[in-house]
Amino acid sequence: MSSTGQGAGSAERGIEVDQTNHSVIVGERIVVKWLTPPAPLPQPAPDVFAHLTSVGFTATATPYASVSRRAADGSELLVALVTAYLPGAVDGWEWCVDEAVSGGTSFAADLGVLAADLHAAMATPSATFPGPVRQADAVRAGESPWSLRAGEALAEALALTGGEDGDWLAERADALRADLAPPASAGATPLIRIHGDLHVGQVLRWRDGYAVIDFDGNPTVAGADPFQPAARDLAQLTTSLEHVGQVAIRRRDADPEVIAGWSATARAALESAYRDRLDERGHAALLDRSLLRPFEIEQECRELVYAARHLPRWRYAPMGVLRSRYR
Repeated sequence: MSSTGQGAGSAERGIEVDQTNHSVIVGERIVVKWLTPPAPLPQPAPDVFAHLTSVGFTATATPYASVSRRAADGSELLVALVTAYLPGAVDGWEWCVDEAVSGGTSFAADLGVLAADLHAAMATPSATFPGPVRQADAVRAGESPWSLRAGEALAEALALTGGEDGDWLAERADALRADLAPPASAGATPLIRIHGDLHVGQVLRWRDGYAVIDFDGNPTVAGADPFQPAARDLAQLTTSLEHVGQVAIRRRDADPEVIAGWSATARAALESAYRDRLDERGHAALLDRSLLRPFEIEQECRELVYAARHLPRWRYAPMGVLRSRYR
């Protein structure tokens, strides 16, 4: 028995992943993830596991069980999740940083296929989730709930980011705000149940390939609708490659210009493989590419908020990405 989680990361952001939970490996066969404290039901993971199992998605740690108990007030609390142990699993804050340092990008196509397969599975109707849905009202730039959510993220990032970084951010607030507004055509975008926190740290490289884990949703976005455009997951995954590059520069002394080229190549390969796979699966309509830029910028704002609230030393990563985009 071991008290380490599958692929527990050691890079800057990775050491904070899953910081409120405790995973125990039993006999190198199963992993019991104890929630500390137990979380009131409903929680995303049990429903997502049930759906993915029913539609045949296997690129994850096979879910075996969820454990709940009744609280004194009569409510149900999720106590633990039990999944298969993946031999040799390493999370993306380790293996992907190694790829950045070595210049390897062949993994990016695999991640694109993995994300597309996940979204195709999420878009497949089951007894748990419906198929893609559409918003009742057309989304107009500056008026959608996505715009409101993005604007709140920017306002919070501006308020919480101090010093030279805060001054730099404030000077570019108007440019950031303009890029956060989704286009008017976004109202036609289908909504599916998404992962919600899809970064490289949620992708394990293990003995038999890659597996996506941790379907708990984004802990920094309270009350978010779990049905979102697929572009939100894709935007978070691609921006996390840029964060990997920043980690490689800061922690492994990688050359910034070389890393910039690596990030661009890896991002392009991931998105291309994602689009091709969605098309192959008959779900090309799930991706609205016009939403990628707004969602990417929102994600960097959320990374700044995360840094301010939980891990101040992480600020360099989103700031490095933003400085490269807004010179």
